Amino acid sequence: MGPDRELSSPDTGHRLEQCKQRVCDTIEQESEQLHTLSQDIWKQPELAYQEHKAHDLLTGFFSSKGWSVQPHYHLATAFRAEWHSANTGSPLLNVCFLCEYDALPGLGHGCGHNLIAEVGVAAALGLREALESAEPPREVKITVLGTPAEEEGGGKVDLINAGAFDDIDVAFMAHPAQSDAGYLPDVAIHDVTVKYHGKASHAAAYPWEGINALDAAILAYNNLSVLRQQMKPSWRVHGVIRNGGVKPNIIPSYAELEFYLRAPSLKDLSILNEKANACFTAAGTATGCKVELCPVGNDYFNVLPNKTLVKAFTENGKKLGMQFTSDELVLNALTGSTDFGNVTFVVPGIHPYFYIGSDALNHTEEYTKSAGSKDAQFYTLRTAKSLAMTALDVIFNPDMMDHVREDWKTVKQTEEENNSGSSDRGRESSSGAASASC
Repeated sequence: MGPDRELSSPDTGHRLEQCKQRVCDTIEQESEQLHTLSQDIWKQPELAYQEHKAHDLLTGFFSSKGWSVQPHYHLATAFRAEWHSANTGSPLLNVCFLCEYDALPGLGHGCGHNLIAEVGVAAALGLREALESAEPPREVKITVLGTPAEEEGGGKVDLINAGAFDDIDVAFMAHPAQSDAGYLPDVAIHDVTVKYHGKASHAAAYPWEGINALDAAILAYNNLSVLRQQMKPSWRVHGVIRNGGVKPNIIPSYAELEFYLRAPSLKDLSILNEKANACFTAAGTATGCKVELCPVGNDYFNVLPNKTLVKAFTENGKKLGMQFTSDELVLNALTGSTDFGNVTFVVPGIHPYFYIGSDALNHTEEYTKSAGSKDAQFYTLRTAKSLAMTALDVIFNPDMMDHVREDWKTVKQTEEENNSGSSDRGRESSSGAASASC
């Protein structure tokens, strides 16, 4: 159900269009301040759970605009900002925009999270101004959640567990990429650190007294490489050896790897995890090393699509000149992973992608430069307008929120039925004397 469905009255339809224009006008009026905010975050990149400057910039910005702000909301670098419409007596609709602002080690904002923050802020400002200028047909709350640690750890999952989404009806955010897309299949991910404990010894004089932890790490890496022949095309396994010893003449007593395991669904992720754990523990058995399998942060779920929200966002975006990709290779290809996937398992939401004027690829130095460029601003603000306009459709169009919820319940139920029995499978290390769990 999109923004063009019949409204309850011509007057309501006219007010909706006026509000959409007010969104666009407001965001343009605030464009310089929004760009400055984005630049300040981009120039001071901070890693997961350490985004103190970004937190202070964003909370200070909302406070200056008269929003009710809760800094350090459940997490040191999370925040919550709220605005509530004046009218009461109708069911409350809580519309939420999410901001991300953590950076990548060594690259800074190579995934454009400064722009994600800007989109969330801009959309919230535009929506508030529009609703203040024309009384909405229902009681509305606008919530902005500052969600740290998307690149590592999963701040949104922490906030879900703390109850931050309990009163949210629908969630919006958008992510920079190489093209405009209403939905791309972000996949589930499990991050695991594998620790091998051996025994040090002189590598030349009496190597037989040692137990080589690096050998275990190499075997594990090769085990996974051999496993790739039996992996589904949609599965991804990639990792690094983070510790491989001290000196060549000392048998390494400790080695450590970190691996990301990705799959399109939680069920597939559980199966993949079980197979990977077998590779890790087998390497420990072969070398006599003790193995520890230590999950890192929160598992990220795949993003559940919402056809009603995607249709509305796409229609609004096209009116603003967004050119949504029709390339099937792009639309069906696996992308990355995001803790917004976990959000879509607790509330309906949309996580579109947007072009920023560059063909550079995410997680590169070139993309870092593009995310901080003046050229990216036009595309970023256009996306914010489309998000806020889509929120207006949900607020003004009769029954649209019901359709959003129906879409969500249907997709979620199907996903849960497919994943039935897989939630605990593969999450525990294999049994045996050679393995242990952190």
